[in-house]
Amino acid sequence: IYFKNGYVFLNELYRGVQIIDIKNIKQPRLVSFVKIPGCVDMAVRGDILYADMYTDLVALDISDPLNIKTTHFIEGVFPDRRYYYDQDSGKIIADWIRVDTTIREKDYFTWTKSMDNGINGGGILLGGMRGNALSSSNSNGVGGSMARFALSRDRLYTVGLSELKVFNTSVAEKPQYVSQQNIGWNIETIFPFDNYLFIGSTTGMYIFDATNKDNPVQKSRFEHARVCDPVISDGDYAYVTLRSGNTCAGFTNQLDVLSVKDVSNPLLIKSYLMSNPHGLSKDGNTLLICEGSDGLRVLDATSPADIKTLNLLKGFHTYDVIALGGIALVTASDGLYLVDYTDPKNPFITSSLKIQN
Repeated sequence: IYFKNGYVFLNELYRGVQIIDIKNIKQPRLVSFVKIPGCVDMAVRGDILYADMYTDLVALDISDPLNIKTTHFIEGVFPDRRYYYDQDSGKIIADWIRVDTTIREKDYFTWTKSMDNGINGGGILLGGMRGNALSSSNSNGVGGSMARFALSRDRLYTVGLSELKVFNTSVAEKPQYVSQQNIGWNIETIFPFDNYLFIGSTTGMYIFDATNKDNPVQKSRFEHARVCDPVISDGDYAYVTLRSGNTCAGFTNQLDVLSVKDVSNPLLIKSYLMSNPHGLSKDGNTLLICEGSDGLRVLDATSPADIKTLNLLKGFHTYDVIALGGIALVTASDGLYLVDYTDPKNPFITSSLKIQN
């Protein structure tokens, strides 16, 4: 999930990106769908959408959603992405059908209008998106905690299974590959804060200093049990959710809170038991954690050593969340939910948009 100027960018794994207008939080509208085969991750800078297309990085001009333009390719820059598509299924090919269909490269990226959902009498409402989807500036959007792409200043940082890559996006429409460094194994997520990159893996959290934009330097590592590990930070503290699962192994389901005031020496403040925590986000003293089939947990994080659950909002299977000043964007198994947490003790779903796969 990604947010930029009133629009949500929601990845449909391996298929592409849904663009949703949420300027009216009570009536989110599906604006368009951009087809990007093999897409797992994305980020938005200005009017440019960056995404992986299998092993390639592609930059797309989305200033006019009805006239999408491919501005740049960097081929083969994510060779480890083959891991996601080539795992042995245990099956064998028994038969096949030969067809004469040819797919042209430019046809990979075609915008299609969404089917009208009955709002305002029919038709597609672009809500000011046509001609200026985002902004003419090179400002960066906001990503979720499960992301493997992160924008910080004019650099795009990406993580793979074992490496951190840097791309120069000072010319947004033409990103340039800069460098790569190996940082460990089973790397999962990346979260930028100020000049630091907080990187989650199945065995620990890494903190990198990106003051030198093209050569981030590892400052520290905090080890934990082998589990899935997204991480966020507010500058003083890092919040790490650990969960068990088929791909994560382990049996731990908890929230770890660490002091990162000294980034060279992160210290565990306290661990809190959770159900099955996934993505998380923090707004002031309010911490939101996606608990999978249990819903969305809202917590008071005023005191990192005494975090309390205020409410557990049930009724949807949650995955990731972005907190935006009283409204949370929550991705779930069936689409996007907007949750009002203005009163953290009494959050409620203000609207939702179901996505049909």
